Amino acid sequence: MASPSRQRLPSSPLFSLVILPFLVFLLSFAGPASAAGSAVIGVDVGTEYLKAALVKPGIPLEIVLTKDSKRKESAAIAFKPTRDSSAPFPERFYGGNALALAARYPDDVYINLKSLLGIPFDDGNSDAVKAYWSRYPALKLESATNGRDSVAMRSNRLGEEEKKDAFLVEEILAMQLKQVKANADSLAGAGSNIRDVVITYPAFYTAEEKRSLALAAELAGLNIEALISDGLAVGMNYATSRKFPSVSNGEKPEFHVVFDMGAGSTTASVLRFQSRQVKDTGRFNKTVQEIHVLGAGWDKTLGGDALNDLIVKDMVAKLVEDKKLKDKVTPEQVKSHGKTMARLWKDAEKVRQVLSANSDTATSFEGLYDEELNFKYKVSRAEFEKMAAGHIARVGAPLEQALAAAGLKLDEIDSVILHGGAIRTPFVQKQLERVCGSSKKLRTNVNADEAAVFGAAFKGAALSPSFRVKDIRAHDSAIYPVSLKWTSDGKERNQKLFTSTSQVGPEKQVTVKNLEDFEFSFSQHVEQEEKRHPVLSVQTQNLTASVAKLKDTFGCSAANITTKFAIRLSPVDGLPEVTSGNVSCEVEAEKKGGVVDDVKGFFGLGSKKGEQQPLGEDGEPSESITLEPESESSTATSSTSESSAASSSTTKESTKATSKPKVEIIPISLKSTTLGTQAVSTSDLGRIRSRLAAFDASDRDRVLREEALNELESFIYRSRDLVDTEDFTKAIKADQLTTLQEKVTKASDWLSDDSDNAATPDFRSRLKELKSIVNPALKRMKETSTRPARVELLKETLKNAEAMKVLVEGQIKQDEEAYSSSLSSSSSTTTVEESETSSSTAVTETPSSDPLDDLDDDSYSTSTSASASASAKSKTKSAAPAKPTGPKYTLFNPTDLNALNQVYDASKPWLEKQLELQEKLTESDDPVLKVVEIDLRLRDFERVLNRMYERMAAATAKRNGGSNKGKKNQKNKAKQPEPEKSKNAEKEEQKEEDEKAQDDTRKDEL
Repeated sequence: MASPSRQRLPSSPLFSLVILPFLVFLLSFAGPASAAGSAVIGVDVGTEYLKAALVKPGIPLEIVLTKDSKRKESAAIAFKPTRDSSAPFPERFYGGNALALAARYPDDVYINLKSLLGIPFDDGNSDAVKAYWSRYPALKLESATNGRDSVAMRSNRLGEEEKKDAFLVEEILAMQLKQVKANADSLAGAGSNIRDVVITYPAFYTAEEKRSLALAAELAGLNIEALISDGLAVGMNYATSRKFPSVSNGEKPEFHVVFDMGAGSTTASVLRFQSRQVKDTGRFNKTVQEIHVLGAGWDKTLGGDALNDLIVKDMVAKLVEDKKLKDKVTPEQVKSHGKTMARLWKDAEKVRQVLSANSDTATSFEGLYDEELNFKYKVSRAEFEKMAAGHIARVGAPLEQALAAAGLKLDEIDSVILHGGAIRTPFVQKQLERVCGSSKKLRTNVNADEAAVFGAAFKGAALSPSFRVKDIRAHDSAIYPVSLKWTSDGKERNQKLFTSTSQVGPEKQVTVKNLEDFEFSFSQHVEQEEKRHPVLSVQTQNLTASVAKLKDTFGCSAANITTKFAIRLSPVDGLPEVTSGNVSCEVEAEKKGGVVDDVKGFFGLGSKKGEQQPLGEDGEPSESITLEPESESSTATSSTSESSAASSSTTKESTKATSKPKVEIIPISLKSTTLGTQAVSTSDLGRIRSRLAAFDASDRDRVLREEALNELESFIYRSRDLVDTEDFTKAIKADQLTTLQEKVTKASDWLSDDSDNAATPDFRSRLKELKSIVNPALKRMKETSTRPARVELLKETLKNAEAMKVLVEGQIKQDEEAYSSSLSSSSSTTTVEESETSSSTAVTETPSSDPLDDLDDDSYSTSTSASASASAKSKTKSAAPAKPTGPKYTLFNPTDLNALNQVYDASKPWLEKQLELQEKLTESDDPVLKVVEIDLRLRDFERVLNRMYERMAAATAKRNGGSNKGKKNQKNKAKQPEPEKSKNAEKEEQKEEDEKAQDDTRKDEL
């Protein structure tokens, strides 16, 4: 009978033919991505700093440290000229190392590039370009080539061929992102190649700026999983450790404002936090946390850099008033001096940070603008606040703008979450307190520097299938309205599709009346500018042919044909995209339902597609928009809708007609083209990638060259020290010592005089020459110092092995003697038992006097009686004592002794012979008796002897355990009278005592 816990699989034909193959098909798919390829990083691209956080199996959420073990990297890169003037690429420095070169090479240190992303150069007349150029006057800015009017930068430290094309801003930013990726790969472990990334961006970024940021990530070899606004990223980090009111239970959501004041700009984002019950797998529900961006406000030029600019201007004003420069130099001349401005900007940041905690501060410069000028600058917090009066008045504007966009009042806001480095400035928080009425709403409950990058990394983990995180559904908003432009009936038409608060992600079904191939486009409405910014153009490919097919094949009329497009704001970058399009019409079709459909209809289980609309998670049907022509068509449409509404009531009564309408749908092929700033051509993209790869290869070669140079230099110093060491001179022959001294001198002279243009192989070849002499001598010196101790250890091991041999031989001999004596006694016992057995057999064969013996046996009890007789025979056989098959060894057997003899016999004569040969050699000769060979012999002994020691320890532990148990039983039976001991029992006890004494003797010998 089968066990009840094991159930059989169903054997129905449906399971065998349908379900089982389907399960096998599912199991054939590969599992999720391995841990090595599942890592994702979040990157906060700031104006002043770059920060990154890594999420990887085994690394839940951790900041990516820089090469200097800092938690954030300065957004700067510098090109330093190499020693080789003909080198095609200069040396690159990142972060703080790049800033340290700003005063020496102001024309090749690129800082705060974020403010130039997606900005047109416009012959240098753009406000952003002017502001950047005034701060870094030594840099060479120009317009990008091939019709792309973005900002480019030219460096004169590249080779003739490489410097023909200027660097795009995105190309230089890609270098910094590559460095961030390299740091993340180092943290993730050897062999890691992280590609997936989520990057933050300011709320005011337009389509051009987002695409510029995406281009930089693409050039860096990163795959953007999503772009997330700074405010929403901070909100996600805020929500990871909190729960919010459930709107499913009728509770009111929470409203918070993330006020982010960084180095380049200030933004305010109004967020709605709530929880909701949604359907989970099966019949279960689950609670999810939701974050919605309701509105945003900003000031693009208010930040830490703007405050630093005030200090720099005050420094320049006081510098030109110095007695050595007064009436000789103008402020414009100082501002156009690259090295001077680089030094002033570097110290202005320090001065502002000191004033955040102190009432005044001072700094000094040596050789500023003039080599003989020593300039001292002092400023107090009161003076700084007076200079920043205009900036202080602008602090509250982004908050008010965000509340107006969200349609909320300040009283409805639960808190204002502060984020960003410049938020620590005292007068900024004071101004926010004035705007909010008090300090009660201001909160510093997130990390002001790292909340955004942690939120971005959490977003990446939520998007990755390799991680299971808290279910937080974040919904960004469009920020800028998006409109649709198309041509219908010969007229150009416009329709606003998305407002500034429209959610990113949900689709809108847009219906148009066009029945021929046409082109339509999307535009962003930037509120600060009057003109629209074209974003995307879409051209239909087969609309005309599809309409003709509907007319010819299905007999559709033009009035019944509908053209629809599914349009949304992309979840990746928030820009409009067309996900699909189709053309359709309703045709009459006969009902072809079978018996099953009739039964379903009788019980009310039929199709309900025409009776209800699918609900979204918010409980509302998906939005559908019909783009009608002008008023004439709208009037006709209204009348048509009224008639259709009237007829719908009558059609409901005739649902069981023999025919029902069927919708014929034909997909539309679409071709999308980005508008605005011209995209980088394929050839230019290949050229940029090739130059970046060559730059990386140049850096690797330079690192390898420096490592080879440093290794050679250190080995020369070490060789010089060894030559003066007595032990080393004993280990090397005289002629080799002379050769070494000559080569060391020659290599040192070459290193100081002729190695400037040497390549990596040159350093390695000279290092190899020195090592070929030094390393063998060092090896002999080590052998000489280590060999005596190892020899003594081997000799001691041989003595222990001899003692163990004697012990094992004695034990084996004793066990064999015991076996021979037991064998002789068992033979006599067997003779007696055989005679007893024969007599018992004779008794058994006598006839029984039982009168029932003549009856027939029950056929069903045959097996039982047979088994009983067999068991009786087996009991008779088992009663006889078994003959011993061989000696029973108490601890060791002959195999153990053979193993020990083999190692001992192979090692002792070898050691004696090698010692005799080694004594004939000097310390400068290569040794015959090597430490490695001695260690091999020691390991052989260790393997054999340890096995024996472990067996002896186990036997001792077992014997001690048995004696303790015997003592316990003896204590429990102390009050009971002891029976008289028989002579046999006394003999057994005496034998046990003798064996115990022998065991103790063996133990003492060990």
